[in-house]
Amino acid sequence: MKDSSSQRYTKLAGSTDETIRKKAISGRLSATGFHFAIVVSRFNEFITERLLRSAYDGLLRSGAREKDIHIVRVPGSFEIPSAARTLAETKKYDAIICLGCLLRGDTAHYDVIVNEVTRGIGQSAQETGVPHAFGVLTCDTLEQAIDRAGLKMGNKGFEAALAAVEMANLREIVLGRSSSVVGNKAVRSSRSAVSKSTSAPGHARTKKTRR
Repeated sequence: MKDSSSQRYTKLAGSTDETIRKKAISGRLSATGFHFAIVVSRFNEFITERLLRSAYDGLLRSGAREKDIHIVRVPGSFEIPSAARTLAETKKYDAIICLGCLLRGDTAHYDVIVNEVTRGIGQSAQETGVPHAFGVLTCDTLEQAIDRAGLKMGNKGFEAALAAVEMANLREIVLGRSSSVVGNKAVRSSRSAVSKSTSAPGHARTKKTRR
């Protein structure tokens, strides 16, 4: 009895997983035809240059053309949100990649900057509708930053580039579906209006008079 119940549960779970996979929408890792901007901080350049090289490489490996990738340098991480928003508002880019490195010091300055940079990048993405990939390292020590810039823990610049590519694709898919849904609704509404007008009493009397 238990085996039978277990088998039914397993079958149901498998069916549910398959249904979820079919219904899920996700972006492809193909940068072909998309335009990207990379905003990179000059502060802690020893780290940010590593992030930049890997992000650039990630875009090229995903199919982006060099002429479709623009690099903008800013003094520090605090300036990243402003530059990213300016670029996003031009509507020339399908995604913005934000790269920087913040290291904790002995004062509260680090916490203030981290909060403002995170909030600014998120707000820019939400209000402009252009995907922003977060590639700003927030580390306690230089060693941690080096590990995340290509040594022991991968490269966050490369990861940010792939996230930007996927989100650019996803945005295109979602907007395409939204346009299709709006178009279908308009067609159905038009057909409904025509149907109502042809079935109205006045319309029927007109047809009889013509005969």
